[in-house]
Amino acid sequence: MTYSNLINILAIIVIPLVAVWLGRHLQNRAELRRDKMEVFKSVMTFRYGWSTEGVKALNNIHIVFFDDQDVRKCWRKYYAELCKTISTEEELNCREEALYALLESMAKNLGYTDSITKEDIRSPYVPQGMVNTINNSSQIQANMASIVQQMNNNMQQSQKHIYL
Repeated sequence: MTYSNLINILAIIVIPLVAVWLGRHLQNRAELRRDKMEVFKSVMTFRYGWSTEGVKALNNIHIVFFDDQDVRKCWRKYYAELCKTISTEEELNCREEALYALLESMAKNLGYTDSITKEDIRSPYVPQGMVNTINNSSQIQANMASIVQQMNNNMQQSQKHIYL
């Protein structure tokens, strides 16, 4: 067996293995980028309101951004802000700033350093009709809770009178 035959046999064995490994590596990289993009888009979309999808995205940050300590650090800061009870406008601003820093860090990780700025992140489109609907829904829920509480109180008083 000659040296060139040995190289050909080795090439026949090694090249497909390298091709499979490279293909799998590129596929995993693309899938991770898709996952990061989904989390980023969900958090961006729901940055001025809550949804199940937005909360799920926040809870996936440590998984999909496992390789970026800056994103994870920003998430921990934002999480700490979310755990606080907000009582002043300044505290609300701190929470918002932590969210903006998180989104900016995620954008940077995805390669949007110059394309998506904090100004872009701070200026979402929120139509007044949607705000009114959300406020009305909140008011209706509060009214319903009050009615249920009042009915419960009335039932308890009625039961006391029955037993007396």
